[in-house]
Amino acid sequence: MKTILQALRLLLVLTVLTGVAYPLAVTAVARLAFPHRSSGSLVSQGGKPVGSALLAQKFEDERYFWPRPSANDYATVPSGASNLGPTSAALRKAITERREKYGVDAPVDMLTASASGLDPDISPEAAAQQVARVAAARHLPTERVAAMVREVTQPPQYGIFGEPRVNVLALNLWLDAIK
Repeated sequence: MKTILQALRLLLVLTVLTGVAYPLAVTAVARLAFPHRSSGSLVSQGGKPVGSALLAQKFEDERYFWPRPSANDYATVPSGASNLGPTSAALRKAITERREKYGVDAPVDMLTASASGLDPDISPEAAAQQVARVAAARHLPTERVAAMVREVTQPPQYGIFGEPRVNVLALNLWLDAIK
């Protein structure tokens, strides 16, 4: 009985330490050191949150740049990949449908879903392919929209990690700000 009571006390102490104290301490440090990131990197417009810089949103209107396809329809809770293999008929069908939507010469990031299904960025090539459609739908000069894409294109992180990328939400909000 003495061993059981010691084990229960240890369980209670470790539960409080690792389940309450540690998460609160990490959250407090994150809020102090990285206030924007720790609150979800929310993007606000007019004081109202309109999205996160780290999560893709579904844009289907012709006036907007479209994000990468999502295997889970951009839902954040069940995020994840489709887990379809290269010989999958379902993957082949999805890519064929995306080729019809985005064009035969679409960049690979517009034909395949990201691993999380929530990638907020597209390649500069994917953005460039959409410039004419967005410019026509917004009655803007194509060169102006192309210049906006070039302006929001971010280089690889620290100059070496990853590829150049375009944040779709930032670009679409900038387009909405144009009067």
